[in-house]
Amino acid sequence: MGIILFDDQFRANLLPLAYTRPISEFRVGILTIAEKWKRYLNLEISYLTVDYLQEKYPISIGNDNLFINSAFCPDQDLLSAISSLKDGEALFSDSLLIALRLNETDAKEFDLNSLAAFRKIEYHLPYNRISFPEHVFSFNGEEIRKDFDLITKGRSSASLSGTNTILGDNIFVEDGVDAECSTFNTKTGPIYLGKNTIVMEGCHIRGSFALCDHAILKMGAKIYGMTTIGPHSKAGGEINNSVIFANSAKGHEGYLGNSVLGEWCNIGADSNNSNMKNNYAEVRLWDYTSERFRKTGLQFCGLIMADHAKCAINTMFNTGTVVGVSTNLFGSGFPRNFVADFSWGGNQGFEVYPLKRVFETATQAYKRRGADFNEIEQKILSHIFGLTEKYRRF
Repeated sequence: MGIILFDDQFRANLLPLAYTRPISEFRVGILTIAEKWKRYLNLEISYLTVDYLQEKYPISIGNDNLFINSAFCPDQDLLSAISSLKDGEALFSDSLLIALRLNETDAKEFDLNSLAAFRKIEYHLPYNRISFPEHVFSFNGEEIRKDFDLITKGRSSASLSGTNTILGDNIFVEDGVDAECSTFNTKTGPIYLGKNTIVMEGCHIRGSFALCDHAILKMGAKIYGMTTIGPHSKAGGEINNSVIFANSAKGHEGYLGNSVLGEWCNIGADSNNSNMKNNYAEVRLWDYTSERFRKTGLQFCGLIMADHAKCAINTMFNTGTVVGVSTNLFGSGFPRNFVADFSWGGNQGFEVYPLKRVFETATQAYKRRGADFNEIEQKILSHIFGLTEKYRRF
């Protein structure tokens, strides 16, 4: 069976994080949404997304296919409802398509605007759907718990060094973990330490927490619950209810709270973000579709930083700041609450960050992680550069 995770018409609500990836590649909890479905279904998955991402994230159509909305995080109830679909049946929540089962011929003609011919089945149970960027950290605690159970079921944890202090017993340690002289409080939620991770001396960690494969916690880090540090990332300082997707660094002192960092980001030393307004008012975030600030319904909401974005030392982010793809921030004062993609500068003004320099920086960043900034990656960033030109009103 072909499992195809599709991005629907609401994908634009998840910009700028969705500029560089399908929604199913968002990390929420321990795993990405795609990794969750792969484990739940025990099948390989493929993607149906926007054209400029399709080469990196290809689609594979079989004789029998399940199309699943990539914004939905799986659980057992949703899995059961989707698995029971027959050819030509579609699972909906009101007018929102969750999943659809199609034969090879119909799958090749799949169109979100032509669903009337399929038999509609209504789904009434609760679910987690990543509809806006702030949902990544808002749902993260619950998704860590679900992923923890999924990953560790029927398995035995490795042991930690006796120099550590563990409160409770809800911790799972993969092979190759190096942790010394740190505290792990699992009474507030599970703690997952992925393969070949490092927890340097003096870290204090409260669950729920996930340190994904090959990630590093720097000495003296203070990590509060509902936080995920993605693969090959480095984290330090004080972090609360935040998600770092992968290959990014927030390795020094400074506060990160109620925030999401994409891939290949770097946060300079002693940088901080505000996650609550001084007047306790509802936080608003920049919305790419309406080109204005959108109410989030949240009192706590910090920084949304897209892939390849970076900030210099002592950068100060206001509550509810959105930083676009390949932006480079520096200088004193607070940057504006929306910093357009491919911007270079800070509070004193911005200029366009040209693609040539973007590529040079990305090449070096990838090389440090043993990765290749290839032609496909260059084409994706080039396309996004064109898409976002209208936001660079310097």
